[in-house]
Amino acid sequence: MGLHKILKIVALILSLAGVVFLVMLIATGDEAVKNGDDGAVDLLQYVAYAVLAVVLVMVLIFVLKGLFSGDLKKTLISVGLFLGIFVVAYVVSGGDNTVYEYNNAPATDTESHLVGMGLIAFYIFAFLAIATMLFAGARKLTR
Repeated sequence: MGLHKILKIVALILSLAGVVFLVMLIATGDEAVKNGDDGAVDLLQYVAYAVLAVVLVMVLIFVLKGLFSGDLKKTLISVGLFLGIFVVAYVVSGGDNTVYEYNNAPATDTESHLVGMGLIAFYIFAFLAIATMLFAGARKLTR
């Protein structure tokens, strides 16, 4: 039995479970859920967790498979550049002196610094993605 067939069966089972639990949730009604009868919601959450786990395992398997079957030098360069963007983003982000609170707990300077790093890294990755698409489109037009 191939991996593709197993994945199709798992996807079918999770889809059917999701549909059944969705029907159960709709049958309970909005008022019951608002009043605390969230059993159907919990079941849908478990299906979502199962789907997330299957996706993460499959991604990990195929990433490791590609890592060991491909050119190791190119892989290490790509991973190094990816991590380098986070290092640059961390160095560039200076944090924020404003005191932010969440559930009456103030955010530390480190947390603010890490959030700034995440935002800057996101901006860098977005810029690189857009620039790559524009470059590929322009290159295709000139050929």
